[in-house]
Amino acid sequence: MLDLERQCPAAAHWSQQQYENLFGGDGPRRLVLVLEESAEAAERRTESQPGAASSPAVFRTLGLLIAREISPEWELENLVVAPARRREGLATKLFNTLLNRARETNSESVFLEVRESNQAARALYVRLGFEESGLRKLYYSNLQEDAVLYRLALTHPSTHRPLA
Repeated sequence: MLDLERQCPAAAHWSQQQYENLFGGDGPRRLVLVLEESAEAAERRTESQPGAASSPAVFRTLGLLIAREISPEWELENLVVAPARRREGLATKLFNTLLNRARETNSESVFLEVRESNQAARALYVRLGFEESGLRKLYYSNLQEDAVLYRLALTHPSTHRPLA
């Protein structure tokens, strides 16, 4: 997970300890989703791409989503997709799983913040039904930048339908 996150400069960067704490059982209730691809699947996919090398690892991490429940809401803390696998619907698949969990827990909304300059992520969030709800001035300290806040209300079943 840490290796994937480091490939993505716009992602929220966490320490190894923070990732380890996700699985410790203490602290807030979190949802951690990891999309992986087996080495065999990667090899089959790349056979049609001359010169593409497959990973020697048994599994390759393609994407991850981390969210925490702050009842009656969920906060999307991190959403990362491998650069080579973007625009394949992986982020949407992860997000729809979060929405299902949020609805199962009778949550009212999902919220997040994103770098103002991260136009690709912002476009994705709007496409997923989020609405801009605020701004945090100079929220990010490394490469000082504002954070744009987004919220998706879940109060009505028709608010969001999973995207294909």
